[in-house]
Amino acid sequence: MKASRYLEHPAPAGAGLACVWHHELPDGTDAPFEQRVVPDGCVDLIWWSRDARLQVAGPDTGPALARLEPGDRLIGVRFKPGMAPPVLGVPADAVRDGRLPLRDLWGPDADRLGETLASAADPAATLTREVLRRGSEARPADPIVEPLLRDLADRSVRDAADALGLGERQLRRRVQAAFGYGPKTVQRVLRFQRALKLAYAGDPLADVAYATGYSDQAHLAHEVRELAGAPLTSLLASPAGGPSTL
Repeated sequence: MKASRYLEHPAPAGAGLACVWHHELPDGTDAPFEQRVVPDGCVDLIWWSRDARLQVAGPDTGPALARLEPGDRLIGVRFKPGMAPPVLGVPADAVRDGRLPLRDLWGPDADRLGETLASAADPAATLTREVLRRGSEARPADPIVEPLLRDLADRSVRDAADALGLGERQLRRRVQAAFGYGPKTVQRVLRFQRALKLAYAGDPLADVAYATGYSDQAHLAHEVRELAGAPLTSLLASPAGGPSTL
């Protein structure tokens, strides 16, 4: 039985991209494959080779399952948290927990791009170039994104708002537009992802809980079940670095 293959590559600078990735299930595989995707604060733009369609995924607040059929090939670009809205042309909360056709946002341009990718010698490079082009023509991302990501790692939401010189209501409005959900959820997702990285690296789970600010290992386990829909031991049994992790 052939296995699904997932590869991730660094993205070129520009447009706030985190990576470019490929995921495929070869022909001749005995059954479809389901990938558990968990919240990471990111938005992905995905091309499906089967029907040349482009889809926008996330940002997610809970787990989602992506189903691949034998012969499917997916190519994606992943935006860093808070960086997708200028390129997509809509605030992030407009696509929260969504799997939307890109044509809903870009109109006929999305269909033309999908057809171009179907005949391209290197569809990943072609998709990346188009995203970078649109990023160069778009307005910049909200300037609060980078300092907020840094501050929420070890500050309360109120302290982060004060550091930015914003009221909590104004902060919430801008964070929802940039990230897709409010600052407390951003903080929760980022802490969850930090914990996953340490756990995948082999750190003892009690140490992971302490290092990432959970009250104890039981609190960590509860949060993982809430956000991933599966126990941490189940996630650790899967390879790290797939499309379910930041």
